[in-house]
Amino acid sequence: MSQNIEEKKPIELPENAFRELHEGEEYRPVMSPDKSYPEINLWSVSWGVVMAVVFSAAAAFLGLKVGQVFEAAIPIAIIAVGLSSAAKRKNALGENVIIQSIGACSGVIVAGAIFTLPALYILQRTNPTLTVNFMEVFLSSLLGGILGILFLIPFRKYFVKDMHGKYPFPEATATTQVLISGEKGGSQARPLIIAGLVGGLYDFILSTFSWWSEVLSTKILPWGMEIADKAKLVFKINTGAAVLGLGYIVGLKYSTIICAGSIFVWFIIIPLIGVVFPEAAASLNGDVTTPVSQMSPEVIFTTYARHIGIGGIAMAGVIGIIRSWGIIKSAVGLASREFSGKKADDNVKRTDRDISMKTIMICAGIALVATFIFFQFGIIHNWMQSIIAWVVVTVIAFLFTTVAANAIAIVGTNPVSGMTLMTLILASVILVAAGLKGTSGMVAALIIGGVVCTALSMAGGFITDLKIGYWLGSTPAKQQTWKFLGTLVSAATVGGVILVLNKTYGFDAANGGLVAPQANAMAAVIEPLMSGKSAPWLLYGIGAVIALILTGLKIPALAFALGMFIPLELNTPLVVGGLVSWYVSTRSKDASVNKSRMEKGTLLASGFIAGGALMGVVSATMRFAGFEYSHSMSEGVMQALALVMYLLIIVFLAWYSMKEDKKA
Repeated sequence: MSQNIEEKKPIELPENAFRELHEGEEYRPVMSPDKSYPEINLWSVSWGVVMAVVFSAAAAFLGLKVGQVFEAAIPIAIIAVGLSSAAKRKNALGENVIIQSIGACSGVIVAGAIFTLPALYILQRTNPTLTVNFMEVFLSSLLGGILGILFLIPFRKYFVKDMHGKYPFPEATATTQVLISGEKGGSQARPLIIAGLVGGLYDFILSTFSWWSEVLSTKILPWGMEIADKAKLVFKINTGAAVLGLGYIVGLKYSTIICAGSIFVWFIIIPLIGVVFPEAAASLNGDVTTPVSQMSPEVIFTTYARHIGIGGIAMAGVIGIIRSWGIIKSAVGLASREFSGKKADDNVKRTDRDISMKTIMICAGIALVATFIFFQFGIIHNWMQSIIAWVVVTVIAFLFTTVAANAIAIVGTNPVSGMTLMTLILASVILVAAGLKGTSGMVAALIIGGVVCTALSMAGGFITDLKIGYWLGSTPAKQQTWKFLGTLVSAATVGGVILVLNKTYGFDAANGGLVAPQANAMAAVIEPLMSGKSAPWLLYGIGAVIALILTGLKIPALAFALGMFIPLELNTPLVVGGLVSWYVSTRSKDASVNKSRMEKGTLLASGFIAGGALMGVVSATMRFAGFEYSHSMSEGVMQALALVMYLLIIVFLAWYSMKEDKKA
């Protein structure tokens, strides 16, 4: 009888969950360390795998289209809560953590893969002898994910326990609150589902039938076209629901900084290039022959201005490493003590139990050997060059693991793209010096970048899962063990989705393909280095200087640099979403009402993202299967309809969020 009463008690996070502990104080998680709870079973593992497959496909499509990979942990947690509530499962908290942990592999594997590997297809357009196959994409994602898990585990105690209350862990906090609220009833799944249906239908009609324009542009107006031709000025905004939702979650502060980077490039740099270098082509980029005066703003951006963003991203990554050096040394010292420490204590509490260090060392050794074999027999076929590639991957992946985890713990943002760009440049320079260049050099450098990028992405995402487990009282060893399954499933799914999307759309935005901004950046960096051409070092240098100046002004350089690199139309809607989040969270004089509305809007925005991205995959699959649709509406009518529909979806997001008047 007493056990039943205990199970019905309201579940709350302890008072000291988010603050630093006092001397001698101990954190006691929701699930007691002295008891066992359902965690690993057919229900949790099966649904975790399903979430990994579905969200890998959705995140890959959205990331290649927009350049931003949404955080899958929150929507997966909400769905897990809804499923357990519908099935009336008791003590489902531990199961839901596992579902979320396995499923969340989707977002991190996708980020690692799509930032680099589509560049293989992009380079194939100008290098017909370059071949791409599924196994290259799959194995680079799989090996990178495995290395990321293994390299991070020794640092778990430092980040989630020793630094308790010192790091905010924004993503982990939000996901933990969702899982806790689910134990009180799981009602939060309803707005997510409704928003998923609305956003999914909206984006499905947009991408499949094109009844209204996907991008609003000032070029549709006569004066707008005149300004674009003469002054090289244009304003554009994407009207998709998923991008709007992304802006809401990013928030007004960071979305404004990102968009400021875009405004700086499109309203200052591009017109300035048009004025200062109207006829000069090769003075800024030696691989260009067309005069600037004959280029559209979009072509100037692709040819010149985008490289400034690349330089800024790379320098922001360097700055991040320098700033995190103390944490790296501290975490490495902790890992060394773990490696050479006492034998595992059988009396360790369930909530402190990691995979044994001996097992980690053996598995890491196997993974590193497998990586070398993959490089030697699958990619490079030269022993010395394979050894060099292997050393680059091992050193950078391990060294940057703590940088990625630290970034996620503090701001919830992983500067993986900047660190990967540095890896590509470093690897390319070293491999060229070792005699590996041309087409084979491009493939090798991108595969190396894919492994490193996925490893760092996994490290950042996995620390979020482990912090969630720490707050709630999961068994770390179980989270760590089953994370490998999620990695395997997600890597296979992403490889297949990238293959389908390449055949359906391609990654050439200028000809109607997917934008794939990060992958295009990687291709832009790799090709000149591996083809004996001169890279636009001056433009990279300008971007690096801008990043240094921003850092001196205490402006987040990475966010601004990403704005300089990602096309304008994909950054402006982020500010719109950020403005909606600011509006709904400031209208009431009651702080609890504002907080409740903000959280409701976060669920709706997550629904827009998940629904829009998933229906984007459905639309791509239909087109891949041969479905075609056309209509006779003029561009002017489509632009007018786009403005109306975009305003409606914005109003829906704000109105539905404001319906949440008090904290549940």
